[in-house]
Amino acid sequence: MILYDLTAGMHPRRVRIFMAEKGLSIERREVDAAGGANAMPAFLRLNPLGKLPVLELDDGSAIAESLAICRYLEALHPQPPLMGTTPQASAHTEMWTLRMDHELSQPIALAFVHSSDFYRGRVEQVPEIASWARGRALQTMAWLDGELAGRSHIAGDEYTLADIVAQCACVLGKAVGLRIPPEMAHLSRWFAQVSARPTARA
Repeated sequence: MILYDLTAGMHPRRVRIFMAEKGLSIERREVDAAGGANAMPAFLRLNPLGKLPVLELDDGSAIAESLAICRYLEALHPQPPLMGTTPQASAHTEMWTLRMDHELSQPIALAFVHSSDFYRGRVEQVPEIASWARGRALQTMAWLDGELAGRSHIAGDEYTLADIVAQCACVLGKAVGLRIPPEMAHLSRWFAQVSARPTARA
């Protein structure tokens, strides 16, 4: 297998952390997205949308979308479990994973697209969209801070894919000036905890 990667990307980082948590060693190939390599025919053959990450399987087929890649790797390597071990636990973890993707990752990504130098000249940046997205992400952070008052991790008492998704979103948040407010003690505690894991540097 080959993982087509983008070191600075939020979504590829999810997969790298997931792999590191499971102790998996998969060949990685960095894609020069800044240089447009993800828009070249060779890459579009793997993912017509031109997005990263992509996992190319040994038979030449490819899986795109970070959450789909993680689900595939979980099925191949169920230990240690990162997506639940029972139908109920798996559904609960997926619920929180999707919440973190929709309510935290997407607003932060939107703020990044509409405010970062990387996208300047690539898209029509609208400052008002970036401002709205930051506000939406802060609302989610406040809600999550309350949720974490009663448990150690996003989906319960164990580190799961839901934590990885939120963790990567918070890292990208720093790039757009969106840091966890110090008054959000529970969220701050959680972020310090997950950031201290050796896999956080994957």
